[in-house]
Amino acid sequence: MILVGVILGAHGIRGEVKLKSFTADPRAIATYGPLVSATGEIFEITKLKLQVEDFICILKNIVDRNKAETLKGTELFITRAQLPKDELYLHDLIGVPIFNGDIALGTIIGFENFGAGDLVDVKIEGRADTVLIPYNKTFIVEASAARVVVDLPEDYLKEEKQSP
Repeated sequence: MILVGVILGAHGIRGEVKLKSFTADPRAIATYGPLVSATGEIFEITKLKLQVEDFICILKNIVDRNKAETLKGTELFITRAQLPKDELYLHDLIGVPIFNGDIALGTIIGFENFGAGDLVDVKIEGRADTVLIPYNKTFIVEASAARVVVDLPEDYLKEEKQSP
């Protein structure tokens, strides 16, 4: 299951909810079909209205504020089969070798996001620690299911000396 959004809370008295989308195109959350919670409850978005950083939406069969309030914090998921087939997803890149130009660096072991954007977590050959590289056009030159190529500044991988 793939997390695509979360219900932030109730909005108004008719059962609308505030919704945060995690999809690349935030509006796409309404196009995947039914969404499922971790407990198996199924939700269908019938209307989506953009707010500043999230959406106000109407969910099928949620018709009053009391029910909407109980949904606060509900994470919404889709199955991998609901995603477009011709897209490359971050999850697909875990385990893929990463190169700085033609030089092999290591392997992608995961991704992090602390609020400023996605970061690639890379296990560098010969190093005990991992390195985080921003996953954006400044650093990522090429990304495929076979390999990821980055263009790092000259001293990006320089290890800092720890003071005794």
